[in-house]
Amino acid sequence: MTPLPADLKNQLQNQFKPQLQSLLQTLGYSKFRGDQEQIILETLTGQNTLVLMPTGMGKSFCYQAVSMLKDGVVIVVSPLIALMKDQAEKAIKMGIRATDIHSLNSKEERHKKYQNLAQKKYQLIFVSPERFRVAEFLEALKINTVSLFALDEAHCISEWGHDFRPEYTRMGEVWRQLGQPPLMALTATATQDVQKDILKQLQIDSLQIFSQGFLRTNLSLNVQECYALEGKLKAFHEIQRQGPTILYFSLISTLEKFSSALEVPHVCYHSQIPRSQRNSAQKLFLNGEIDLILATPAFGLGIDKKDIRHVIHVEVPGSMESYYQEVGRAGRDGQSALNYLLYDEDDVSIQMEFVKWAHPDAEFIKSVFGFLKTNPELANSLGVQGLREKFLFKYKKDFRLETVLSLFERWGVTQGRVEDRNLTGTLEQLPMTLINTVQIEKRLKNDQLKLLKFIQFLNSETCRMQSIMSYFDVVLEKECGLCDNCNRI
Repeated sequence: MTPLPADLKNQLQNQFKPQLQSLLQTLGYSKFRGDQEQIILETLTGQNTLVLMPTGMGKSFCYQAVSMLKDGVVIVVSPLIALMKDQAEKAIKMGIRATDIHSLNSKEERHKKYQNLAQKKYQLIFVSPERFRVAEFLEALKINTVSLFALDEAHCISEWGHDFRPEYTRMGEVWRQLGQPPLMALTATATQDVQKDILKQLQIDSLQIFSQGFLRTNLSLNVQECYALEGKLKAFHEIQRQGPTILYFSLISTLEKFSSALEVPHVCYHSQIPRSQRNSAQKLFLNGEIDLILATPAFGLGIDKKDIRHVIHVEVPGSMESYYQEVGRAGRDGQSALNYLLYDEDDVSIQMEFVKWAHPDAEFIKSVFGFLKTNPELANSLGVQGLREKFLFKYKKDFRLETVLSLFERWGVTQGRVEDRNLTGTLEQLPMTLINTVQIEKRLKNDQLKLLKFIQFLNSETCRMQSIMSYFDVVLEKECGLCDNCNRI
């Protein structure tokens, strides 16, 4: 889209302002947060934007408002199905004609949604980046005018970010195929290098950056050294909890042990719990019927619960980005929130293993591909656990297989899921990017460096918030006065 002349752009923005103000009041908001109004106005007049906004500051309202004020359909690309579902449900409650299209929809559901899309019934749709490889979706989409192409969790586009999604690297190409509608890339956590890589990957000429900064002044960050599970249980019981609390775990096995030892009401949320039970646990927590949830990091993305008072990490996260994103789920109402990380040095070895498992070598990738290609029915009958036993000899804590299956899905190597017994191959050969040993090694070293920097942060005696801001290339001149290091006597 060719940028509008400045005088015409200002004229159009002035025309949109009363509509935007009316929308704000209709939805029950008293005022805009940060740069929300200007971001929306820039988008409505055709500007491409990179929105850097802390967790809980209202990134989603930026594209929701566009969907309600401009004709056509807003496409939001999202990395997680749970995130899509939550955002779609929230949008529908706001009166937006919205939907989420993903692999957990039944075939009949997806077909119906494609029909509705082709009939221009949606203002807002949430999809994964892989959806743009599906011909039926593209056929329905081309009948629509795309009013905004939004990339949520935009750090996923960078291989140097903390949650690299290879399929996100195609989104610049997809955007151009859609005719280059206004583009909005949104993220809460991105270093300067990741920001530059986002622009490079998108190959975009003109993009206005809105940075709300990363500072959350209401969060108290505390690191407490503990020894073994018993020490962490003791530390947890000593925390004076008041209000909703999330306990984060890296390992499901640790979560289950912790759960068994707890004598207070709680629910659990992780991938090995049936989906219906996960949904039930989430609803109990969101509705305030239970104020304590034990979860793996996927829980919380897109969750709109503003009154979480505590986030407690029972195990060490793998990077500063992951940690800050997760603690940022507390105190979204602006009130004070206490965050604790229960630190056992032995936990670091777990994350070191996670980093290695996240970057399986080319030979392992080839061997899984070969088996799935020649034995698809057997692979589906074995399931994930059976495949792990075949390739990893029953070593339960090695998640390389899950990483490879995820990579195959993201790169369009396969369709369906082993868990649903409907996995099928779509490619005769592996994409070279997946088995490029130089790139695998570079990404491995990058993630190892991120972990090292986070461990240095844990052992630091300086202001926690200053350290985090420095990591994101932001200078915080004053100490936060809230963290354990600031309050150390």
